[in-house]
Amino acid sequence: MQTINEILTSISGFLWGWPMIILLLGTHIFLTIRLRFPQRKIFTAIKLSVHRDKGSSGDVSQFGALATALAATIGTGNIIGVGTAVALGGPGAVLWCWLTGVFGIATKYSEGLLAIKYRVKTKDGRMLGGPMYALERGLGWKWLAVLFAFFTAIASFGIGNTVQANAISTLADTSWGIPTWVSGAVICALTAIVILGGVKSIARVCSALVPFMALFYVVGCIYILCVNHDFLWPAVKLICEDAFSLRAATGGATGTVIMLAARYGIARGLFSNESGLGSAPIVAAAAKTKNPVRQALVSSTGTFWDTVVICALTGIVIVSCIIADPNISANDGAKLTHLAFCHIPYIGAPLLSFGLLTFAFSTILGWSYYGERAVEYLSGKRWIVVYRVLYIVAVFAGSVVSLDLVWNLADCMNALMAIPNLISLLALNGIIVHETRKYLWRGRLDREMDDWEIQQMIDDDESE
Repeated sequence: MQTINEILTSISGFLWGWPMIILLLGTHIFLTIRLRFPQRKIFTAIKLSVHRDKGSSGDVSQFGALATALAATIGTGNIIGVGTAVALGGPGAVLWCWLTGVFGIATKYSEGLLAIKYRVKTKDGRMLGGPMYALERGLGWKWLAVLFAFFTAIASFGIGNTVQANAISTLADTSWGIPTWVSGAVICALTAIVILGGVKSIARVCSALVPFMALFYVVGCIYILCVNHDFLWPAVKLICEDAFSLRAATGGATGTVIMLAARYGIARGLFSNESGLGSAPIVAAAAKTKNPVRQALVSSTGTFWDTVVICALTGIVIVSCIIADPNISANDGAKLTHLAFCHIPYIGAPLLSFGLLTFAFSTILGWSYYGERAVEYLSGKRWIVVYRVLYIVAVFAGSVVSLDLVWNLADCMNALMAIPNLISLLALNGIIVHETRKYLWRGRLDREMDDWEIQQMIDDDESE
């Protein structure tokens, strides 16, 4: 087993190395330029995200789809992952993480657009979509679509399930002395109650949970920054200077500071916001929306909130706390965030614990939908109940066992998900531009999809 784990560690390190970073960031920048900087429409997108497109085809509201996607995206990576980036890449990694989020908005926009453009309507009225449908219907590459769905199904049990459940049970045991099997049973029961109700149940819970937990965490971070106000500007200055420093790295690392900061900042940013991963468009396809561009804009706000806001605040909090207390060790990423937050009296430790608990649980809910849709694409509806039962059981298993092997496997699956999705984005960039020109550049955001487009969703599904 140890040998397998070492092999997976090596594969994961390769998959998430510079080639993947260059591919993902390159796609972000390419789509940003190709689409004339859709980031400038972010406030329009935020406004649309809380607007209901009544009478439009879909299973959940645009906000419900966004909340579910954010539930799966906002997780331990936003808290612990940023600390890891700072520990490995220095304070400058925060800026690179932030820039990745800014450019990633264009990729998340493109994913959401293709999800609506190529979604299908089943005989029972449900909307199904995601990269597998874009690959099959847009490019005719059924084999690659199957691979994406397979990788997604496997990844859902890893990064979206057992890893998150383990984080919750470990935190409960460490902080309050609750046995892992007890917290595992509670998480398992809560997960079952939600996901057995399907996408509408998941969306309802996420729509209520995500805004509350995100607002609570953001307000807490702002409070900490107010306490550390004397160190706020020095922290921002250090982050910016370190991000572009050409001095040699220390501590046995090779290369310059800028290389390390860019590598780890970009990697954590990409992993955190999931732009390019292909997960978020699966739920975006279920949204009630007038046209593909409206949902694309709504989807893009997920990366804005996840990385541009939450990850940035976490990074500034960590760096300001390091400056305020030089005794805080910046060598252990997993502990760095905890030490930084706990340095603040009264609110620090409870804030971090609450954030980790709610973020991890919401990730479990969001990824359950991704995996379920992947399984349905591969084998039809007959295996959905089986998948849900296995997913619920995996929550308990993840709470009580060691997950080094599972974590490394999940990392590999996530990278393998990204490759087919990025292929679809790059190969179909002409379609993305065409739809953007049709609805956004010409000021037609309120225009409904043509009847023939809607009928095509139905016909394509019935013909299979």
